[in-house]
Amino acid sequence: MSVTPKPSTPATGAPGALELKATLTLPQTDFPMKANLPQNEPARLKKWEDAKLYQQIRSARRGSDRYLLHDGPPYANGPIHLGHALNKCLKDFIVKSKTMAGFDAPYIPGFDCHGLPIEIKVDEQFGRKKLEMSSVDFLRACRAYAQKYIDLQSSQFVRLGILGRWENPYSTMSKEYEAKTLEIFYRFFEQDFVYKGLKPVYWCINDRTALADAEIEYEMHTSPSVYVKYALTSDPATIDAALAGKKVSTIIWTTTPWTLPASLAVAFHPELDYVALEQDGNTYIVADALVASVREACKLQDAKEVARFKGAKLERVTFQHPFLDRSILGVLADYVTTEQGTGAVHTAPAHGADDFYTGAKYSLDQTCNVDNAGRLRNGLSEYEGLTVFKANEPIIKLLEERGVLMGRSDIYHSYPHCWRCHKPVIFRATEQWFIAIDTPMKAADGTDTTFRQLALDEIKNSVKWDPAWGEERIANMIATRPDWCISRQRIWGVPIAVFLCNQCHTPLKNAAMNQSIVALFEKEGIDAWHTHEAEQLLPAGTKCASCGNADFRKEMDILDVWFDSGASWHSVMEAEPEIAPPANLYFEGGDQYRGWFHTSLLTSVGVGTEHKAPYTMVGTAGWTLDEQGRAMSKSLGNGVDPVDIADRLGAEIVRLWVASVDFREDVAASENLMQRVADNYRKLRNTFRFLLGNLNGFEPEQHSLPYEDLLPLDQYMLARTRELTAKVSAWYDAFEFHRVYHAVNEFCIVDLSSLYLDVLKDRMYTFAPTSIARRSAQTVILRITEALVRLVAPILSFTADEVWQYLPADTRRATSVHLALFPKPEELAPEDEKLLEDWQQLLKIRDTVLVAIEERRQAKQIGKSLEAEVRLAIHPNELSLVERYKNSLEELFNVSRVVLTTTDSATRVVPHDGIKCERCWRYYEKEKVQPFAHWPRVCGRCATALEQMGYKRTDGV
Repeated sequence: MSVTPKPSTPATGAPGALELKATLTLPQTDFPMKANLPQNEPARLKKWEDAKLYQQIRSARRGSDRYLLHDGPPYANGPIHLGHALNKCLKDFIVKSKTMAGFDAPYIPGFDCHGLPIEIKVDEQFGRKKLEMSSVDFLRACRAYAQKYIDLQSSQFVRLGILGRWENPYSTMSKEYEAKTLEIFYRFFEQDFVYKGLKPVYWCINDRTALADAEIEYEMHTSPSVYVKYALTSDPATIDAALAGKKVSTIIWTTTPWTLPASLAVAFHPELDYVALEQDGNTYIVADALVASVREACKLQDAKEVARFKGAKLERVTFQHPFLDRSILGVLADYVTTEQGTGAVHTAPAHGADDFYTGAKYSLDQTCNVDNAGRLRNGLSEYEGLTVFKANEPIIKLLEERGVLMGRSDIYHSYPHCWRCHKPVIFRATEQWFIAIDTPMKAADGTDTTFRQLALDEIKNSVKWDPAWGEERIANMIATRPDWCISRQRIWGVPIAVFLCNQCHTPLKNAAMNQSIVALFEKEGIDAWHTHEAEQLLPAGTKCASCGNADFRKEMDILDVWFDSGASWHSVMEAEPEIAPPANLYFEGGDQYRGWFHTSLLTSVGVGTEHKAPYTMVGTAGWTLDEQGRAMSKSLGNGVDPVDIADRLGAEIVRLWVASVDFREDVAASENLMQRVADNYRKLRNTFRFLLGNLNGFEPEQHSLPYEDLLPLDQYMLARTRELTAKVSAWYDAFEFHRVYHAVNEFCIVDLSSLYLDVLKDRMYTFAPTSIARRSAQTVILRITEALVRLVAPILSFTADEVWQYLPADTRRATSVHLALFPKPEELAPEDEKLLEDWQQLLKIRDTVLVAIEERRQAKQIGKSLEAEVRLAIHPNELSLVERYKNSLEELFNVSRVVLTTTDSATRVVPHDGIKCERCWRYYEKEKVQPFAHWPRVCGRCATALEQMGYKRTDGV
C-alpha cells in the first residue's frame, strides 16, 4: 500500500523546517545495509534445504530442453582449496545461468575415490597394523577415508552456494559405479583392444606402481651427465678402410648412468654423417653435427678427422661394454638426433620405449634387473641392491676406474615426476595390461580406420573447445600417445577382473562369465574379487581355450584410476536416462587434457554404443596463483582458503571473485584482492538497498504504468536496462562471467548511482507518493531491480535471493529468484535506437553543464547545484533535441532553472536570483514561493504534493 505521511501538528517552539522534512517520502526498506554474510548465508542454505529448492528447480524445468554439465570428480582426499572453489563456482554459474535461460540443467556432483593417494594415507594411518589386516578390511578403511572427505567437501561446496544433487552424488567407489567401470573394461577386453605384455612404462619407485602418461608431471631435476667410451671389438676396416688397424671406440652420452648395466646396444642414425676423430693414438666415432660439443666435453680439442661415413655403416658392428663382460651391438634407429649428446645412443631395452622397440627389432634381451622398489639386481657389487639414483655415483666411479669416462658434469633439466608423490620416475620394462590405441575399427560410414584416428576425428569434427587451443593440445596428445597402460600394482581400485590360465597364462575370455562378475560387483562391489576364490567364480568345467588346462588364477592388478573416472559417461550418464550422453559440457582445469577429457574420449569412442565423444563441448579454467604469479603452496604461505573467506567475509565474496576474473587465463587471488571484491560487493548491495527503499509503498499490480506513460528519463533507463540484459544474456551463454561482473558493476555505478538514482532524488522525495511522475519512476525502478537481481542471481546467489524476498509483493513472481527466468530484453522496453541516441547526446550536454557548475562551486559563487541557473547554449543542430526534452532538463542537471539560448557561444552557470523552497530546496521566483499551513516558504509544486498527501493550506483545518 502507498505511504502517505499524516498531516503534522506543529510542536510548540519547534522549527517548521524540521516538520516540513517529515513530509518528504524518503527511502524505506527492511533490507539490511549490513549483509552479515557469514551468519546469514548458512541460514539461507537451511531455508533452501528445507524448501527442497534444487528439487523445485528440477520440477519447474521438467520437459524443457536439456543442458547437461557433467561434473568431473574431484579427488576425495582432503578439504577443498581455491582451485576447487574456482571450478565449482564456475560450474554453478553455468548451471544456474542455463536454468534461468529456460533449460533443464541438472547438476550431479561426483567424487573420485580410488587410487594411490588414499591408499598411502590409510597405510600411514594403520602403520604396521596393515600387515595384520585382510585385503577386505583394508578396502573398507580406504572407503571410510574417502567417505570422510566426500562428506567434508560436499559440505564445503554447499557452503559456497553450489546447488546440486548433494544428497545423492556419484562416487567412483559406489558398487554400481565399480560394476559399470568393470563393464567398460570388459567391452575393451572382449573386443580385442586389451593385451598383456612386457613393455617399458613409467614407474614410480616410491609408490611401486606403473604410471600412465596422464600421471606424469615434469619438474626440474639435477642429473649426472656422462660421456662414456665403448671400445670397438669388430674389424674397424668394415666401417671405413681408413680405420684399418686403428684403436677405435664410440662415445655415448647419458644422464642416467644407472641404466648402463642394462646397456645392450649403441644406436646410430642411418642417414647421419659420422666422423672418426683421432687423438693420442685413440680414434672416436661421433656424429659430425656434434663434433664441436664433443671436443669440448671430452677434451678432444686436438683430435683430427681421419674418416667420414654414414651411420648405416655401423649396423651390427660390436663394442665392449664399459665395465661388464658383454658384447654390445651396433644398431640403427631413426630417433637418434643431433640436438645433444654424441649421435651414439646407448640402448637399454628394459628402460626406454625407443630402446625397447629397437631391442625387439634386433632380438635383444629385454629382462629388467631393476625391482619394484627401484633397486638394481644381478649386477656388480659396486651397485648391487642400490636404488637407481643412488647407484649413479658408484657407477660413475666404476667408469672412471675402468678408464672409460670421457667427461662428466651435472645437468639441471625438466624430468618426469610422479603426479602423486612428486618424486622422479624411471622407465622400467614390466608386464602390464594395455589398450592398443591403433586397434582397427570401422568409421560411421563403414570405412576402415583405427581407434586412434576415430578419436582424432571426434576431436576435430564433434567437439567445441574453449579455449580453442584445447583442440590442438588434446589432438597432439592422442596422435603421439603410446598404448594405454591400464594396470596398477595396487589394491584400492577396480580389479582387472580377468582369470589367467596357470599353465600357459592365457587370459580367459567369456562374455557370459564376465557379465556374471559385473552382476556380482553390483551386489558386493570390488570386495567380491578379494572374498571369492577363482574356482567359486568360474562356471563348472571351465577350461583354457589354448591348452585345455582347468586351473586358473585371478589377476590382482587394478585399473588405472583415470579409467575409473573416464568411464563416468557410462557409469553415471548412461545409468540415468534423463542425463544420457553426450553431455553438453565437460569443464575442468587444463591438466585434464591428459586426464579426464582424454580418458573419457578414449573409452567412449572405443566402446561406447555410438563410438562418439561423450561431450559436445569442453571448457578449461586456468590455475589459481598469488598476486606475484606464484603457485599457491603451504611452504610459501600464500594460499587463500575459500572456506576461511566464506567464514570471515562470506561465500558471496568468493563467488564474486570468481566472476571478476577471466577464468580462461591463470587467475590471481590474495587476501588483498578478496577485500577489494568485498568492497565492490558492498557497493552493489547498497545499490540494491537504495532501489528497494524507493519501492516502499509500491504495489506492482496496481501502480505500474505502461511504457508509453513513462517519463522520458525513465524510458531511457529501461532502454539501457534492455541493452544490459541483452549483453549479459549473451555473455552468460558464452561463459564470459567477468564481462557480466564488470558490466553490472559499471551499470550500478554509472547508470544508476551516478545518474538515475541521483537525478531521481528530487522526484522520489518531494513528489506525492501517488503522483504519476513518481509512479513512473517506481515502475522503472521495479523493472530494473527485478531484471538486475535475476541477472546477478547465478553469481550472487545468496544476495539475489535475499533481494528477491524484499521486492514488493506480486502474485505473478516465483517464490525464489532461482526459480525465475532471466528477463528478456523485449519485456523491458521496445527497441528504440532513436531514444538511446537522443539520451547519449543529452548526457554529453549534461557532462558539459556539470563541469560548468563545478567551476562555479569552486569559485564559491554557488553552493549546491540547486542554487544554480543554467543558461544552456544550444547549437542549431541540437535545438530540436533539446526542445523535445526541455521539461526533463532541470531534473537531469539537478538545477532550479534552465534557460535555452541560441545566441550565447557557451553554456553559463549563474546563481539563481529567486527564493529557496524549504521543502525541496529548489529556487523559484518570489511569487512562486508562498506560505503553506505554518510553513512560510513552500513552492507551488510542493504545495500541490502536500495537498495530495492530505495536508491543508491553513493551520487548524
